[in-house]
Amino acid sequence: MATYIIGDLQGCFDPLQALLKQINYQPEQDELWFVGDIVNRGEQSLECLRFVKSLGERGKMVLGNHDFHLLASDCGLEKYASKSDTLQPILNAPDRAELIDWLRQQPLLVRHPTLPVVMVHAGIPPQWSAEQAQTHANEVEQLLRSPNWREFITEHLFGSKTKHWHDGLQGWERLRYIVNAFARMRYCDNQGVLDFDMKLAPERNTHPNYQAWFLHNNRRNKDVEIFFGHWSTLGAMDGYQVHATDTGCLWGGKLTAFCLETRIRHTFECPQSCEPKSAKQGKKSK
Repeated sequence: MATYIIGDLQGCFDPLQALLKQINYQPEQDELWFVGDIVNRGEQSLECLRFVKSLGERGKMVLGNHDFHLLASDCGLEKYASKSDTLQPILNAPDRAELIDWLRQQPLLVRHPTLPVVMVHAGIPPQWSAEQAQTHANEVEQLLRSPNWREFITEHLFGSKTKHWHDGLQGWERLRYIVNAFARMRYCDNQGVLDFDMKLAPERNTHPNYQAWFLHNNRRNKDVEIFFGHWSTLGAMDGYQVHATDTGCLWGGKLTAFCLETRIRHTFECPQSCEPKSAKQGKKSK
């Protein structure tokens, strides 16, 4: 048996199938773990979502920001819609209700049953231990699995105002911070105050107070290995007890599958599905 942790799909179904063939994936015995952002921007979001759902007990995923965006779109929340969205085939699908109901049941954090390994989409703030992170993830998961989950999505979930964590944080602000940390975080200060504007790799960061979440010396979750995605400009990275798996499949980079048992990174060279915004901006400035 092998456990493969796979980076952000974002609707890239054909590269996923090619990668699985390359690693000789055995569906009867292997497990596939997905770091989130299963859907959006790529043209095969529906196929990706159906495939991950079909894995049953041999598949695991965590919710990423694009997966939350799909839940919002299903609820009719158009405020955050983008021209780059490719979610309409899911919203038009005959099994839409079944897919959405399954998606909202998915966790924000997955912990390996025997190894000191956890998987999240964006990261874990430095002030949280792995145990605290699990507890906070459960708070949001309970709401998403409740009958009034649509109210949570449409009225309370989204927004960047709640950037600072403290143990006394309560109500919707508390839940909003938890979602932002797990699904959107890249940079924060040593108290976990989030910055959503910086997206470049750490070596290009010039801000004196904010660092990549995993670089803070006071980080309390160094006792586990953390696998995450979300950060395509970071690329492949193994260090600091973390493993970055978003290697830019959507942008013509690679799709990554990290095998827990062998500690080997497997990659597949992907055709470019979308043009990075920076490239588009560069063309406009010429």
